[in-house]
Amino acid sequence: MNPERMYQVLLAPHVSEKTTIAGDEHNQYAFRVARDATKAEIRQAVETIYEVVVTDLQVLNVKGKVKGAARGRPRKRPDWRKAYVRLQPGDEIDFADAG
Repeated sequence: MNPERMYQVLLAPHVSEKTTIAGDEHNQYAFRVARDATKAEIRQAVETIYEVVVTDLQVLNVKGKVKGAARGRPRKRPDWRKAYVRLQPGDEIDFADAG
């Protein structure tokens, strides 16, 4: 995979209370990924960019919420994709240092 595609696959780390707990307990991290990204692309991008070994990977599609009505019309936020990445013991990702 070319280096440009790797940065198009991984859009951003997804940090929330749930993902922080998963990271502490199971060495698992979450990322926002491109909607057309495959598991193989996500695995390769994480391993190359962060220099870690991925042991497990789960990908899910998140439906966009329908939010408040402006001028009588409800608006829908866009759908997006999330990947949960589990690393081998001893590896970790520091998002404050990455970049």
